[in-house]
Formats: sequence, C-alpha cells, structure tokens
Amino acid sequence: MKAKFSAYLDGIAQTLKDVVRELSGHYDYVSVLSTDCNGLRLAISQRQKSVSNETMSTERGTVVRVRKDGLYSEYAFNEINGKSGAELSALIKTELDKQLAVLKKTQTEIFDTAILADEELELFVEKETELLPEDADVKELVDMFTAISDKGMSLAEGALECAVNGQSTHVSKMFISPNRFLRQSYVYSEASVVVITSRDGDNKIAHSGISGLCGPELFNGLGDLVSDVAKKATEMLGAEKIVPGEYDIIASPEVSGLIAHEAFGHGVEMDMFVKGRALGAEHIGKRVGSDLVTMHEGALCEESVAAYAFDDEGVLAGDVIEIENGILKTGICDALAALRLGTEPTGNGKRENFAHKVYTRMTNTIFDSGKDTLEDMIASIDYGYLLEGMESGMEDPKHWGIQCIISRGYEIKDGKLTGKLVSPIVMTGYVPDLLGSISMASTDRKVPGNGGCGKGHKEWVKVADGGPYLKCRARLG
Repeated sequence: MKAKFSAYLDGIAQTLKDVVRELSGHYDYVSVLSTDCNGLRLAISQRQKSVSNETMSTERGTVVRVRKDGLYSEYAFNEINGKSGAELSALIKTELDKQLAVLKKTQTEIFDTAILADEELELFVEKETELLPEDADVKELVDMFTAISDKGMSLAEGALECAVNGQSTHVSKMFISPNRFLRQSYVYSEASVVVITSRDGDNKIAHSGISGLCGPELFNGLGDLVSDVAKKATEMLGAEKIVPGEYDIIASPEVSGLIAHEAFGHGVEMDMFVKGRALGAEHIGKRVGSDLVTMHEGALCEESVAAYAFDDEGVLAGDVIEIENGILKTGICDALAALRLGTEPTGNGKRENFAHKVYTRMTNTIFDSGKDTLEDMIASIDYGYLLEGMESGMEDPKHWGIQCIISRGYEIKDGKLTGKLVSPIVMTGYVPDLLGSISMASTDRKVPGNGGCGKGHKEWVKVADGGPYLKCRARLG
C-alpha cells in the first residue's frame, strides 16, 4: 500500500500558500517547510519494556525561510491555531523584523548571499509500505520482541542480557515557495539485537541490525538475526587483544560503510568548505584513493532509510559521484552553501527537525562494488584480519585523520581463517593512505542504516552507509 500523505499537512497547505504569497511582497525569497512525522519505538530486554511514539525523526511543525538585504532569516512554529494566512504572515514578519533589528543594532557583519533559485515544480510522492507504524499491533510486537530476547538469552553462553530494539517512522514533508509545491510521504524502519555475555568477569557485547525503507513489517526479520548475534557474543568470550601494528585487512560491508562515512563523509560536506574546515576542498580533481575507489552519495543511491524525494530546502534528491576511480570529483552541498561557493546544490540540505537550521548532511554514502570474491580476498592475505562489527568512528576533516572502532577481527594466516578472534579493534590512519591501499573489492554490497549521524556533537539525522568487502592496509590497535 501507499504511505498516505499527512491529512494535517494537506489541511494547512492553502494557509501556508497564502503565507508565502503575503510574505513575498516583503522579501526577495520566501519558502516554507512543514513536517508531520509519526513514529513507534520499542525497547525490550530482560530488565525493561518500553514503548513510545517518539523516534529520531518524529516531529510536527513549520519553518519559514526569507531573504532580505542579502540576509536569510528563519522563523519556526508548531501550530497554526486557526490563524488565517494574513494573520500568520503578520506575526511571522514581526518576528523576522526583530531579528534584523538586533543585527543592525549590534552592527553584525552580514554575509551577502544571492537569491535562491525557485524553478516551477510540483511533486507528490507516496512510497510503498506494507504497514504504517501508527497502525501496528503494539501488543503483538511486544510479545514478539520479548520472545526474541528470551531466545537470545538461551542461545548465548553466559548471557547477561539480550536487548531488542526497533523503531519505525512515517515521514510526511511539504515544501512551498512561490513556484514550488512539493509533498512526500514514506516510512523507514530499523531494528537491532544486542547480546551481552560474561565469562570470568569479562563482559562482551555483540550486536547487529536490520533497516529499510519499509514499515514495522521489517521487525519480522529479528528472529533470524538473534541466532547470529548470540553466536558472535559467545565467540567473543574467547577473544584476545590485538597486537598493535599495520596489517592487511578485509573490511566487511558495514565496516566499509564506516570508512566511507568517516573518511569522505563530513570531509566533503561543502558547508565545511565555506568555513575553511575541510582538507577535501584542496583535493578536488586530485587522486585520493586507488583506481578501485568509486564512491556515491545521495538519497537516490539506495532505497534505504536515508532515501527521500526532496531535501529540507526543496531541492530534488540526487546521486553524486564523489570519487571516481580514485579521483575526488566533488562534494555535497546544501542550497545556501552552494550559492556562496558558486556551485549547484546536491539535495543534501537536511534539518535535525523543523526548528533546527539546515546543514549539508550525508544520506547514503556508498563504495561501489568490484569484481572479486570474499574467498579470493581471504586467500590473497598472508597475515591479517577480516574485520566485522561497526561500533563508532570519528574524523578530522581539516587534517583527514580517521579513527574507527570495530567490534572484532578474525585472524587470517596463509590465506585461511584460523578461528582466532581479536576484540575490540581501533583502526586509525590518514584517509588518502587508507583508500590508496584498497586493492580488492567484492561484487556484493550492503548498505546498513541503523543509527544516525551528528554534525560535530549535535544535529542528529538519519544516514546509511556501506559498500562491498574491501581489502586494504590499515593500522590496528
């Protein structure tokens, strides 16, 4: 079935069109983004049962963006409360004029930014889904999650806890400007299983997740997932510490995604170019990886949790080739940063929610597949590790350093897996060196979409990243 567009947004559309028309008489540019996102979140373990309607993306509200005298200003509000377009416009103008008055009084220097393009376009998209989160049988899901938690406890040696988490969000967004009327509705979901085990006072954690551009029907896949997570948690009880050094490695698809996200995610967000905070700006057109490295970014790259029809500035979603055969081609850009850089926006302008400002943000960040098999990659390594389990990562866009925390590594010796396991692992390095060492890539790829991404320490949004198995050289510790 179709993910039906919000009746609430349809009901206020004409009023907001009136607002845009009224304000257009006072400002050079006017646009409105209005959102209505419903959700369902479950967290079930041996110690707690929690159900709520709040997810990372649940929200309802409107933000108005205007331009006057080279300056862009915004005003956000939750409800219209029966106001007419004229009444609402008068209120918004009063508040926006107060902002301008403060800037003039404090003699704040204004960065003069050109007028945003506003080509004529009307779009209405309702993505397919089997189930909406607002229609899900919560009791049935709680019972299912509880049974999965119990199963994990029974399968893992020394199990202390098995937590099962899931969230599903029905997103409806509407963008209005003098020449644009865009509406989209879709559902994305994600779920995970976490198993904690213990032996002789040494605790280990294993986890895995599933995600997709679909409804809570995704949760049916958790029953198969828990067996694998319990097995990995048990294996990790015998894990050793890795000897720090430089190794040949094979990155699993989720680890490849972590590298993609941290290596060339924030580093090519072009609002960082405007601020002079990204080394990537100096490497456009230059080699940053081996010939096997081609990387895509955009909401059209994959039908994942990060896929959408248009971004929060009314720019249509794209598929940007950031790196092609090792050469850095371009970055990604929100609309205002694009104006300041003299380039085109890529459909990557995203807000944490309607009351937060737009930043250039990642969507799907993906390494292209290659022509090798995992078996051939393992056979090619004299000594090294197959890395699995993404934990976390961070980068330094100004100096291109990268640090990735990885759950476990499986030892490879003389072209074969030995059965020895090391955990945890920290992978560090200089991005061009790491990507330059990629020598093999598998034919398959995956694009996990569990979790989110912050800009600095805040501004959390949904992202997905992935790729194939990659063979490269890295420093591990």
